[in-house]
Amino acid sequence: MIKVINTMKHGKLLIVLLVQIGFFYSCVPTRELKKVNKNLPDNYAQQLADTANSAQLKWKDFFKDENLTKLIDTALANNQELRIMMQQIDVAHNEIKARKGEYLPFVTYGAGAEIEKVGEYTRDGAVEKNLDIKDGEEFPEPLTDYSAGLFATWELDVWKKLRNSKKAATLEYLSTIEGKNFMVTRLIAEIADSYYELIALDNQLAIIEQNLELQGNALKMVRLQKEAARATELAVRRFEAEVLKNKSHKFEVQQEIIETENKLNFLIGRQPQHIARNSVGFIEIQMDTIYTGLPSQLLLNRPDIRQAEFELEAAKLNIKIARANFYPSIALKAGIGLQAFKAKYLTETPESLLYSVFGDVVGPLINRNAIKAEYYMANSKQIQAVYEYEKAILGGYIEVVNQLSKMKNLQLSYNLKEKQVKALTESIDLSTRLFQSARIEYIEVLLTQREALESKMELVETKKDQLIARVNIYQALGGGWN
Repeated sequence: MIKVINTMKHGKLLIVLLVQIGFFYSCVPTRELKKVNKNLPDNYAQQLADTANSAQLKWKDFFKDENLTKLIDTALANNQELRIMMQQIDVAHNEIKARKGEYLPFVTYGAGAEIEKVGEYTRDGAVEKNLDIKDGEEFPEPLTDYSAGLFATWELDVWKKLRNSKKAATLEYLSTIEGKNFMVTRLIAEIADSYYELIALDNQLAIIEQNLELQGNALKMVRLQKEAARATELAVRRFEAEVLKNKSHKFEVQQEIIETENKLNFLIGRQPQHIARNSVGFIEIQMDTIYTGLPSQLLLNRPDIRQAEFELEAAKLNIKIARANFYPSIALKAGIGLQAFKAKYLTETPESLLYSVFGDVVGPLINRNAIKAEYYMANSKQIQAVYEYEKAILGGYIEVVNQLSKMKNLQLSYNLKEKQVKALTESIDLSTRLFQSARIEYIEVLLTQREALESKMELVETKKDQLIARVNIYQALGGGWN
């Protein structure tokens, strides 16, 4: 009867305890996840809705210049920043393996040897003194102890904390890969930009040299005019100053060429050397049609947007992980082995056999501020990740819109500058003939030559901007990494 009463008391106590624990964990804080806004217009402004997208072209198909594709190929193999990023990907991949191992059983092995002497006038000493071990053999003094065995620990992932941690590591790994892809698109664009800038500098240098030859002839003419008393020393000096100015500008352009070459050498990971290129026909390069596709395709094509998406998904899982910290962890531990005070007895079983199996449940009860802080921090990071994702989407869309507008306006500007160059080039010969016949002043010849030079340089610069805008729209649409 007494045993029944005691059993009932223990049962009621257990029920009360379970109810209290259930009530306690029902008070775990909960915050609603912030939703992301991925809305984009159906099409770009003044663009027809079409799924054809230049971003789907591989970079080897997008760039036609063989010298440029060789540079990009070399950079993808040797660029230092890209190599660093590859190691970061390897780190993230190993993190997945580490997280996966956390929810699998840990099995260890161990062996040990120990020697101990206790005082005789103690409980242990008195017992040992009067204890026979086997066949009248006394307890050894000092006492030695030998052991060897296998031991296992396993945390039961009841709340999916460890599995979510592994999934979050996987998403971080995928995010790192997209980060690498985004770096590839930027690297390709930077190499192409620098390559076109280098070719433009070559053409500007050629224009300066042509203009110097033209101005040298004009200077000779003015000197002859002065000897014939048809021009003044002032005219000679002004033409000499213009020649010296352009010679100085020539050295500046040469220095820019060296620096641009070395920039390309750095990007492709090699020592300074000549960059192979074909600068002939730069002005005649035609702009291929760029197909922008639909704005919604940016979510799939742009690596930085995909990277932000993976980071957002990882942030969601981190909230679940932080929430699981409020719940108790359940662990199982077991061990099996052999133990004896003499090595020769280790193989005698079952006398030397030892084993153990036990489990424990541990959970936070008082002072949960640190756990709450981690949970709230995970929520804040999830909101931050939402904003980062929305920022990436909006930024990508605006980049495309800006580059589309830039390409259109550059084409209009180029058409006008081309006509300007043609008019000023024709006016050089005309002004020279008029000066020879004393119908205009020398200053008009000088200004005509200067304006013609500037217009040609601007035309080259505009062509370079067109080519760079073409590269930038390709990158903005998400091309290059595939």
